[in-house]
Amino acid sequence: MSARPGPMFAIARQERIMAELRRTGSVVVRDLATELGVTEITIRRDITALANRGLVTRVHGGATLRSALDTTVARVPDASGPPLYRIGMVVPSLSYYWPQIVNGVRAAAASGRIQLVLRGASYDPVDQRRQIAALLESGVHGLLVGPEVNGSDGLAILTWLDALDVPVVLVERRAPHSAALRRLEWVSTDHELGAKMAVNHLYEQGHRRIGLALARDSPTAPQLRRGWEQALAELGLDTEVVAATLTDVEGSEREERFGEIVAACRNTRTTALIVHADPQAILLEHYCTDQGVEIPRDLAIVAYDDEIAENGTPPVSALRPAKEHIGRLALETMTNRLREPGRPIQRTVVLPELNVRESSASRRSG
Repeated sequence: MSARPGPMFAIARQERIMAELRRTGSVVVRDLATELGVTEITIRRDITALANRGLVTRVHGGATLRSALDTTVARVPDASGPPLYRIGMVVPSLSYYWPQIVNGVRAAAASGRIQLVLRGASYDPVDQRRQIAALLESGVHGLLVGPEVNGSDGLAILTWLDALDVPVVLVERRAPHSAALRRLEWVSTDHELGAKMAVNHLYEQGHRRIGLALARDSPTAPQLRRGWEQALAELGLDTEVVAATLTDVEGSEREERFGEIVAACRNTRTTALIVHADPQAILLEHYCTDQGVEIPRDLAIVAYDDEIAENGTPPVSALRPAKEHIGRLALETMTNRLREPGRPIQRTVVLPELNVRESSASRRSG
């Protein structure tokens, strides 16, 4: 019988688990066991020990940072005292894209004395303003928000945020330069560069007619379009290609809309398409397969967001914004502002990562 690891080994593993939870907000037993070179049973015991101390919440197959809804074990008192700051956060969705950003904020808050108060809104500026106002009324030291930024409604809410008495950090949003706002800070993905990365990748695979299909009314769409247009111009590529806007392709009009896009690709000899976002890319891929359009031979696809793109058949290449990192940087920007009110205004952009999969394989042949 092999000897059981000594206490220091267990402590080291548990410290590693807590470090990973603070970094990402959740861990998977299988991944930890592989990384640390131990059995899954050992990792489950470590998670149980941490949960019994009120440090984590056990979930199926892993653990998360201690949930406010977890009442199974009393929380471990924070020896360092009460929270230093109460930070409010308003996001336009709690189901897609934003949960990973929230996890990043939570992980950063858990490593410091920060109380995070989260509110889910919608993409309606009126609703966003109502949720922000409720947080202000409840009392917060600062705000992390992902508001509408386009058009007159966007300018109105941005101007209001810029004039608040508490600091505001925009998350995955940027105010237009024309607004000339001087107090707002932000942390966002460089979506324009992301679109350029996608175009350059497809160009390297031999594509010369590269189209674009964007989700309607997405705040990310204008940035993706600008990056796409700039990349086509810089590479000297033909602009007579598909430039489509996707409506709600979850409904009955899906077949008709995808049919129009595929027909337009044929008519313009477009051989590659950048699609925002993942669900639309996978549904388009399914349509193409049903219609005998082979991916990537007849049409290459690169998605944007990379939440579910790898589940396509074939797996879809995608740009992945560093969502958890965005969340952590946003909270760090806020706490730095609160600790040092006179510091220069900081506006940070983060590069996305291109994950290449089968949907954009090379067109080159011998």
